[in-house]
Amino acid sequence: MSQQPHFDNLDCKILKLLSQNARKPFLEIARECGVSGAAVHQRIQKLLSQNILLGFESLISPSALGYDTCAYVGMFLNDPSQFDSVAAELRKVPEIVELHYTTGKYDLLVKLYAHNNKHLLQIIHDRLQSVTGIRTETLISFKEEFRRQIPIMNPDNE
Repeated sequence: MSQQPHFDNLDCKILKLLSQNARKPFLEIARECGVSGAAVHQRIQKLLSQNILLGFESLISPSALGYDTCAYVGMFLNDPSQFDSVAAELRKVPEIVELHYTTGKYDLLVKLYAHNNKHLLQIIHDRLQSVTGIRTETLISFKEEFRRQIPIMNPDNE
């Protein structure tokens, strides 16, 4: 079991503010936290170096770019030792946005976006099922109801 890095209430407040708006200026965060901009900058650098804060990302609407179908594809590996080679092949499919090694029914679970159902079928037949040693099962998402960050708990409230 990995040891959790230590962080305090100021770190938690910074994380909460950034999770609500990753583009929020450091000086605005500093004002809301009652500290200097330099202190916020140092804390963010510490959170990055400890891999607590993994980075900043822009969320792009898939449908605005013509990707109207979101699907989850469960994969069964004929030989679980093939994970690395299968993952390397799946990494080459640009429509796949997430890959998870799982327990339970599937060995792997991918999330992907396609332009439409015809494109999804093409990805499954031409790109996924051509990977040696896997079988697939697909679930189509009709609508993402919400997405959020994990809850950030203050150390004093644990």
